[in-house]
Amino acid sequence: MSSSTHTQIDIAALKNYFLGLQDRITSAMSALDGKAFVADEWHKPEDSKLKGYGRTCILDGGSILEKGGVGFSHVRGEQMPPSASHHRPEIAGRSFEAMGVSLVFHPNNPHVPTTHMNVRCFIAQAPDQEPVWWFGGGFDLTPYYGVEEDCRHFHQTAKNALEPFGEDLHPRFKKWCDEYFYLKHREEPRGIGGIFFDDFNSLGFEASFAMTRAVGDAFVDAYLPIVEKRYKTPFTAAEKSFQEYRRGRYVEYNLIFDRGTIFGLHSGGRTESILMSMPPVVQWRYNWQPEPGTPEARLYDFYLKPRDWLA
Repeated sequence: MSSSTHTQIDIAALKNYFLGLQDRITSAMSALDGKAFVADEWHKPEDSKLKGYGRTCILDGGSILEKGGVGFSHVRGEQMPPSASHHRPEIAGRSFEAMGVSLVFHPNNPHVPTTHMNVRCFIAQAPDQEPVWWFGGGFDLTPYYGVEEDCRHFHQTAKNALEPFGEDLHPRFKKWCDEYFYLKHREEPRGIGGIFFDDFNSLGFEASFAMTRAVGDAFVDAYLPIVEKRYKTPFTAAEKSFQEYRRGRYVEYNLIFDRGTIFGLHSGGRTESILMSMPPVVQWRYNWQPEPGTPEARLYDFYLKPRDWLA
């Protein structure tokens, strides 16, 4: 138990929730796929600058998932890395703990979207001072061949999860997601969005934790019904090739912009677990453009445009 004069932070409760969420998601996805995740538990060496424990669950070569990873990590450090404290100067020099669950699912079938989900808590401590803490996370959808009803379902599930905590949260977090998962060098969104939040503490610790749990718990309901509808859709070699090309955008985003990836690599995190989000097969093509009027062009012209899917 970490404590201060005012805010009581139950580290065990956080850890129990995140590990339980990892179990629930891997169980649900395995039941649908027919193949189990393989769990890889790891401990940082005691002489490393970052201490901690994690459990990385990987499913490779499934009937539905070409690759899926669901990672839990709980890491501690004596001093914040500069890359993580430049936007919050008050935490510079403090010891810290970061804990959470992150996942990426890359399906075999290009008619099943890729998805990402993350929920996490960060705590920075200093002697005789109130801890600095926040929650972050969200989930988003990256289709290759979009279906409007799937987009509406995904966004409606996100909205339903947030409504008990304030009517303003969903529009804020939806806009935040649209702006965060944006490839500036391509001038295009990564996908059709979802919800995203970071540095969140405005409800107080317990209510902010409850809201984060609601987001994590909503993921299976948001994503698995889409998978069940689409994973048997016939597809061509050309459609598979387009999926692999679009996966390149995923790699570019994660390595250039993603805050969690950058923090993990700069703070001495476990590289294999940090990069579990990378897709197994990717293509890059020089100056490729879709043919007008094709389903591939519709992805760019219609789906990769921020919009109110619930209007």
